[in-house]
Amino acid sequence: MDHSPGTHLLIDLYGARHLTDTDRLRTALTGAARAAGATVLSDHFHGFPDRGGVTGVVLLAESHISIHTWPEIGFAAVDIFMCGRTDARAAAAHLQQALAPSDTRVTEVQRNQASQPWL
Repeated sequence: MDHSPGTHLLIDLYGARHLTDTDRLRTALTGAARAAGATVLSDHFHGFPDRGGVTGVVLLAESHISIHTWPEIGFAAVDIFMCGRTDARAAAAHLQQALAPSDTRVTEVQRNQASQPWL
C-alpha cells in the first residue's frame, strides 16, 4: 500500500507586510487554507505586545498552517503541512500574495518517503 501523508513546506519570508497585525495574519492564513482546498477546524493567534510579533496556527482537517513573526528584523517563519487532496503550494502562493515579502525561501519535504513502511 502506497501512503504518503503529505507535503510539508517550510517558508522563510523576508520583508513581509503585516507582521504585527494579528487580524490580517489570521485572514491571510485562513485564506491560504481555503486556496489549498483545506478544511479549517479552528485557529489561534497571539500578539506579543512587548515585542510586536505574532504567533498563530490554523488547525486543518488535513493538518496545519502556522506562522511566527519577528517584525523587528522583518522576518516570518511559516509552516504548511497538508495531506489528502489539498495543494500546499497554492497555500504558499496565497501567503506570498497577501504578505508581499521582498524575498521568500521555501524548503519542501514529502513526508513518509521511507522505502520500508513502518506498519
